[in-house]
Amino acid sequence: MHAPTKPADSRHIDAGNIIPSEGYCDQPYIVKTDDGAWLVTMTTGTGEEGDPGQHIVTYRSLDKGKTWIDKAAVEPVDGPEASYSALYKCAYGRVYCFYNYNSDRVPEVKREDGGVYKRVDSLGDYVFKYSDDHGKTWSVKRHLVPVRSFACDRENVYGGKIRFFWNVGRPITLRDGSALLVLHKVGAMGKGFFAQSEGAFLKSANLPTERDPEKIRFDTLPEGEIGLRAPIGGDRIAEEQTVVELSDGSLYCVYRTIDGYPACSYSRDGGKKWSPPAYAAYTPGGKKMKHPRAANFVWKCGNGKYLYWYHNHGGAKFIRGTAEWQPYSDRNPAWIAGGVEKDGFIHWSQPEILLYDPDSFVRMSYPDLVEEDGRFWVTETQKTVARIHDIDGSLVRGLWDQFDKAVRSEEGLLLSKDRVEGLESAALPSIPLFKKHPSQWSPIPEGTGLTIECTARLAGAETLLLDNRAETGKGFTLVATGAGSLRLTLCDGRGESAWETDPGALQAGKEHHVVAIADSRAKILMFVVDGVLCDGGEERQFGWGRLLPELLDVNGGNLRMQGPKGGSVRGLKIFGRALRVSEAVGHFKAR
Repeated sequence: MHAPTKPADSRHIDAGNIIPSEGYCDQPYIVKTDDGAWLVTMTTGTGEEGDPGQHIVTYRSLDKGKTWIDKAAVEPVDGPEASYSALYKCAYGRVYCFYNYNSDRVPEVKREDGGVYKRVDSLGDYVFKYSDDHGKTWSVKRHLVPVRSFACDRENVYGGKIRFFWNVGRPITLRDGSALLVLHKVGAMGKGFFAQSEGAFLKSANLPTERDPEKIRFDTLPEGEIGLRAPIGGDRIAEEQTVVELSDGSLYCVYRTIDGYPACSYSRDGGKKWSPPAYAAYTPGGKKMKHPRAANFVWKCGNGKYLYWYHNHGGAKFIRGTAEWQPYSDRNPAWIAGGVEKDGFIHWSQPEILLYDPDSFVRMSYPDLVEEDGRFWVTETQKTVARIHDIDGSLVRGLWDQFDKAVRSEEGLLLSKDRVEGLESAALPSIPLFKKHPSQWSPIPEGTGLTIECTARLAGAETLLLDNRAETGKGFTLVATGAGSLRLTLCDGRGESAWETDPGALQAGKEHHVVAIADSRAKILMFVVDGVLCDGGEERQFGWGRLLPELLDVNGGNLRMQGPKGGSVRGLKIFGRALRVSEAVGHFKAR
């Protein structure tokens, strides 16, 4: 039997290589060991998340994640629940593994509403073991990490006698030689499992160098009684903090809320004090980024620039309190933005789709980044399958290029028109198939989608700008709605997909650069207006829509073009492929 062929698109999660597990698998995080291996840790077990038997294992890879060997149990399957591990490697080669450990075998926990949870994987002690042979074996003894109580600990239903916490953040080494670890404190268990949460840090001046584990010291930060919470006016959830150090020694932390946006904060004194939490924005004080209750990770790369994993929609803010509220849903696709430092702050690019599954109900989260020899790999898990993905380096570099490169690409160009003023018609070359019909042959190859680009000044009236539909309805239309938006509709004669720009994205009488992208691989429809990807704003949870998975092609008849009355369309270009968001930004800058 032949192994199934992997997808051609490296963004498809099936294109990645599986990291072995025992069934449930969470937080596949990697460090590179001094013998050249990649060492991954994960929380795993034969049951579901939080079931008894959940424990920590590691594997090693000598071929950049293609295969994994040397499985080792940091904690055994028959011990207390051991969960949510993170690795830290010292310069001299030792690797530490930090994790939750239900030391007292607490069988259940009380909820703030009087109920109980049988799930007990987010409490107990924060502990570590270590390996001096590159992860092949782990110390027999585990060591306790002392964590200072906050107000949320003492105010929980146990009065602080039992404390709730976990961690997903990667430990980092600061330029002063100290190590900084992340911890997420939980003040209450209840609806949504964690009902109140906030971020804390454990700083150790001697973890990187001290070889006697009994002599390692930790300070709990920030100073005071309260950790990093949601911005003023936000909900009680503020968790899964990740942190990076800027070139001047400042710290940047980003974390999830249930307010529709991630939160962030800066520390200028090594983590003792933090700026008032604010919702993360693409630029300081600028447009807010959108993100649901899911892991969102920031990484610093070898070139001093940054990458940020998030999901680019508003999540529970838009549906909370309704029957549809699923606070941990919609983690597909995963988006990534590139960051650069300016005046002590991180500025973020417009995002690209990093990973996707055509099945919108598949979720992916808890990633890690590996960088080596100018290449990038990302891990992720669906909780039952963990993978590592070789990322297209041009996609990553394109994110950073958005800040200073104004470039155009003519690759895949099917039609170009300088100006459309009245009613015109033109032959349109065949648009590559969105999907091949499994039982029908076609001379047209399968492609990556369709992109329509133009600079438009609309007069406010509804106008059918582009139309190549045949009598069967097969084809596409681009319509100026008259309400400050453009709507793209795609039909293969059997089914139809449509999406439009954010409401009010186009102002009547003002010239706008618009790029409509139908990504037939990721099955996503999106618009980039004046170099900014539509994200739904305050009106919609999503700024991007989904293509009908079965949509075959949109080859209709000749293209009919209509210049809006009292307005204009110029620079019309139609591409037989899906442009990247970074390309759309570059085209806007080069207009």
